[in-house]
Amino acid sequence: MKNDLFACIDAMEDLALELETELCKYPAISPDSGGEGELDKCLFLEGWLKEHGIVNLERFDAPDSRAKSGRRPNLIATIPGQDESLPRLWIMSHLDVVPPGEASLWKSDPWVLKRDGDKIIGRGVEDNQQGLTSSVLAALSLIRLKIKPSRTIKLYFAADEECGSVYGIAWLIKNHASLFHPRDIALIPDGGDSEGASIEVAEKNLVWARFVTHGKQAHGSLPNLGINAHLAGADLVLRLHYGLSEKFNARDDLFMPNYSTFQPTKKETNVPNFNTIPGEDLICFDMRILPCYPVDTVLAEIDRIKAEVEAKHNVTIEYSLAQRMESKPTSPDAPLVKTLGKSIEEVYGIKPRPIGIGGGTVGAYLRNEGIDSAVWARIEDSAHQPNESALLSNILGDAKVMALLMTGE
Repeated sequence: MKNDLFACIDAMEDLALELETELCKYPAISPDSGGEGELDKCLFLEGWLKEHGIVNLERFDAPDSRAKSGRRPNLIATIPGQDESLPRLWIMSHLDVVPPGEASLWKSDPWVLKRDGDKIIGRGVEDNQQGLTSSVLAALSLIRLKIKPSRTIKLYFAADEECGSVYGIAWLIKNHASLFHPRDIALIPDGGDSEGASIEVAEKNLVWARFVTHGKQAHGSLPNLGINAHLAGADLVLRLHYGLSEKFNARDDLFMPNYSTFQPTKKETNVPNFNTIPGEDLICFDMRILPCYPVDTVLAEIDRIKAEVEAKHNVTIEYSLAQRMESKPTSPDAPLVKTLGKSIEEVYGIKPRPIGIGGGTVGAYLRNEGIDSAVWARIEDSAHQPNESALLSNILGDAKVMALLMTGE
């Protein structure tokens, strides 16, 4: 069966190119990033899947008044298995992409796929259309060869992964929890390396925090009449970065980097001129915290540091969390990880290793529901960059790995 599956997938290279080419035409950008959402892309994909024989489709649309037609579509395709008592295999990719960024850095139109030998270039061709296309080819190989897998296969094409999954997996779990069973297993082809040697089984806890410092505006020559919110905010930034890093200083070599990170990132404009003492200052932090530290413990230390700065500078500071995510790990010895490792070795001839990452994926939501999840793909690692690219050979190779998972070969 394996040789037939591989030959069938190799014969679908033109189909892979067709699907990637068409998907690339749809700028499925979140309203959070100035776009209309994923609807047009989802409607195209629905029609394309039906045309090619994947007909058991369900749509679950999350309401979002900012998006086209007021909805963010989540699409699920089902390939029924022989034994409903077996854990179902989910393969989860996402429909949305990030904006192209600075246009001058692109060598071609980001919304028109360009082929250069084995390489294809365009926004979204890797993140996450490579994983999407591979999962579709794997499913089509079963359909074309009339193979009914032992377990049921679920292909999930999610909304809103790039901006926090509020309208994607998080919404689906909250509003349609019965779709998922604790015994399910999931592959998320949304991260990896150029060799395909890394299976992500754990994620750092994620906190995005927005701090607003309130002081009193004054003339730059009379700082005694004001309270410099920018000065207090700068003090807050340094205390948070160094204080949190020193207190939460554990190391875990599963992750790279192997420590928690507390990074100031976005800085918003306060006053437009040189000679005004700002009365308000805003700074954002991106925190990636080793799982050994509960988020509540970190927030308690943030509150302590905040109080010190408020007292020292006579300011008030408020903060809000744009994202907060804690994730349970999947054991490196879980059957999913072992089986996936064997499939990768069969296709690519390498022994993969389990790792942890600092980035967030839909795997975190699934693990918190008790579903063993692994994030894996063999990728160019060009996501979010200008001239984003993917290799057709990786799309076909990853499809073979997925087909082995689907059939238990």
